[in-house]
Amino acid sequence: MKISPFAITIGIIYFINFISIVITIFVERKKPLTATVWIFILSLIPILGFLLYFVFGRNLRPNQKRIFRLKKEYDTVYNSWLIEEKYLLNNDDELFNDANIAEYKDIIEMNINSNRSIYSQDNEVSIFTNGKDKYEALLKDIENAKETINILYFIIKNDTIGRKMVDLLTKKAKQGVEVRVLYDHIGSFHTPSRMFDKLKKAGGKVTRFFPLSFGTYCSINYRNHRKIVVIDGSIGYVGGINIGDEYMGEAKGKYKKLRPWRDTHIRIVGTSVMFLQERFLMDWYYATKDETVNEDNRLKKFFHNRGGKGKIGVQIVASGPDLTGEQIKMGYIKMINSAKDRVYLQTPYFIPDDSFLEALKISAMSGVDVRMMLPLTPDKNFVYHATTSYIQDLLDYGIKVYLYKGFLHSKMVAVDGRIVSLGTANLDIRSFSLDFEINAFIYDTEFAEKCISIFEDDMKKSEIVTMEKYKARGTWNKTKEGFSRLFSPLL
Repeated sequence: MKISPFAITIGIIYFINFISIVITIFVERKKPLTATVWIFILSLIPILGFLLYFVFGRNLRPNQKRIFRLKKEYDTVYNSWLIEEKYLLNNDDELFNDANIAEYKDIIEMNINSNRSIYSQDNEVSIFTNGKDKYEALLKDIENAKETINILYFIIKNDTIGRKMVDLLTKKAKQGVEVRVLYDHIGSFHTPSRMFDKLKKAGGKVTRFFPLSFGTYCSINYRNHRKIVVIDGSIGYVGGINIGDEYMGEAKGKYKKLRPWRDTHIRIVGTSVMFLQERFLMDWYYATKDETVNEDNRLKKFFHNRGGKGKIGVQIVASGPDLTGEQIKMGYIKMINSAKDRVYLQTPYFIPDDSFLEALKISAMSGVDVRMMLPLTPDKNFVYHATTSYIQDLLDYGIKVYLYKGFLHSKMVAVDGRIVSLGTANLDIRSFSLDFEINAFIYDTEFAEKCISIFEDDMKKSEIVTMEKYKARGTWNKTKEGFSRLFSPLL
């Protein structure tokens, strides 16, 4: 009996899918829910499913794991140098500037143990709730830079604010300032490399993180979502605001609907800037293999800021696929578990894993006032439907849910008016385990209460979600939510 070429092809495809399923279960040892979804996809849609798995589903390839091990070796270059600085920090006998923070010392200790996140309390921290104010301050600091400007963004757009920043960086490079720009290739996929030609010609250094090519297709799933700026080793920026007109509510095209755009970013002056600098240099060294940044004189230029004039306690916490564990998520959960009065959360994307969702439920059942704020206007429909599918899980436990009338891109967790975490990590599985992220954990009553006030002001610009309103959202919306939630572990 002659077997047709079509039958042979189908047989090969099913065999490959079977091998992929075996790898998913026994080799890559994915989390059970993620593995189940991939098995479902591979079984239901063999050809498309295999292609999706080939690009998005696999864990890091052996050579990428080797690169990450090499990156840890790079990390030790900075850690060995910084160890002499650590005597300034984490002194058990040292009194907290803010006496209210003493009862949350276990959070500080956990971040030190999980992420080598040194605690310093000599920082000044300013907060921005829109792109315009952040860019105004940032451009002024760049203009005043004397020695070094180090910039890392997930997105740098070729638009008005993007070109303005690059022009200014070019000017500073011509003045002899060392300028480094690192950006994520996927996040800035539509940004032409020629945008940086003038900067490079002026002596600035520009590179992409995980540039896409045929040989690096797997890295599409692991992106550098961090936003870090360090100027002269003494001024640092971190938060949710990338470089693009939409962050000021001024973008055209598909981003025009995302108005008003609410975001959060912070400016830090103090010892904690050293650790933003450290993380930038780790990523820069990893992306470029630039040996010159290891020179002793260069390191001292990067890390010459020893102590600040402020009084705010800060820890810089990083997480990503190059690190063991999910450090920022663990920090979030520890904060939520430590709450005695209030937990306020803002995020554009809420796709939690079981541990994070259970922490919120337990906190609410313990009498803590838990409030979640999400955007009313979505930027990514599929992700948004997955996000809204979790609202009933929150409402069932008495957690208040607010939908901000516009697009909310802020990433904030505030506890008891004492502690706040602000940075780049969303409250979703991707930020927890796949993307390179960075957050500042801030310990100060005055600053935390300011963040609570900002949240409460945002509540006035939001719709509260009632169970009646949520259940009346319509069959079609429920169907989209169910479908999106099913595949949310892959987002």
